[in-house]
Amino acid sequence: MIENGTFKPVIVGFLCNWCSYRAADLAGTSRMGYPSTLRDIRIMCTGRLDPTFVLRALQKGADGVLIMGCHPGQCHYQAGNYKAIRRFALLKRTLRQLGLEEERVQLHWASAAEGVQFAETVARMTEQIKALGPLDWSHNWPNEDPYAVEEATE
Repeated sequence: MIENGTFKPVIVGFLCNWCSYRAADLAGTSRMGYPSTLRDIRIMCTGRLDPTFVLRALQKGADGVLIMGCHPGQCHYQAGNYKAIRRFALLKRTLRQLGLEEERVQLHWASAAEGVQFAETVARMTEQIKALGPLDWSHNWPNEDPYAVEEATE
């Protein structure tokens, strides 16, 4: 998003309910300063995040996507973050094939007590996305629905 002639990135954050969402809450209640670029979506576990949601966020105008969950080995659903690691590796390959910078989608960990780490991660990612510039990916889609294969092949 361009605001007053300055690029202000829009970052969609998929945050684990048990750890990183609570870290975000801790950062807010502790009045830690971090950029207002994050639009957070609470999910129960990063292991349940469908990669198409990440691609859809980018297609709908996000300049970056932050996936944040419990530290490996500390998942409330035992293996959710290990599933997230595997899906993230496949997602990075897909981003490369689509010609997008891998830095636009990032996977990080934060426990409920790590509000400072959460704020630092958001600030660091915001600066990285600012350096990459806005993502205008809409021209790569055949229309508003990325699942409309029939129209794309006509």
